[in-house]
Amino acid sequence: MTAAETAPQGSSASSRSFTVAAALLDMDGTLVDSSAAVERVWLRWAEPFGLDPERVLQVAHGRQGHETMAILLPDRPMEQNIEDNRRLLASEEVETDGIVEIPGAAELLTALQRLPHALVTSASLGLARARMGAARLAVPEQRVTAEDVSASKPDPEGFVRAARRLGVDPADTVVFEDSPVGVQAGLAAGATVIGVGAGAAAHGPTHAVEDLTGVSVAADAAGRLSIRLG
Repeated sequence: MTAAETAPQGSSASSRSFTVAAALLDMDGTLVDSSAAVERVWLRWAEPFGLDPERVLQVAHGRQGHETMAILLPDRPMEQNIEDNRRLLASEEVETDGIVEIPGAAELLTALQRLPHALVTSASLGLARARMGAARLAVPEQRVTAEDVSASKPDPEGFVRAARRLGVDPADTVVFEDSPVGVQAGLAAGATVIGVGAGAAAHGPTHAVEDLTGVSVAADAAGRLSIRLG
């Protein structure tokens, strides 16, 4: 498999192959391209408040909905944000038009099928199933969703919890992420972070790739995940 790769400053060709105990994968922007659906739902929610659309989409990416609302509407009670987010989630679960896989996602998930890995997303389980299903991707058996954590990314809780469920050290994992807050969360967990997407290198991941077509995964002789980029 081939794909263009952007290596952050300080990386080298020799560092593009490494081994870890497990892989932890974000969903939106990493496995599925849901940008069109996200924009429709969030801009529809933001319109009555007169919020700047660009600011709304920037804040919303990678965070749980109620935390996004708290940032955008700092004077509003959190209870109202939580209730509003329940309605927004219900809308998002049926707003699946235009959702497709990120190139290489299906192949990566297939390669990981018998290896330790988990989905770590700020979405609810219902939304994760809806979006992964729309992209024709299987939801990993091990997953940490919004219901499982007390803090959203950039807090590393989700990645740490997923690693512990898999019985591995968070520092011995590779995290696939696309958003600034997701990259921050992965690094805070001590993981090797692969930024996915054209702008991912700007967020400071360990490595960056334009999509997942250049990522290969296999089990080495010790049963660890051998990762190769490009």
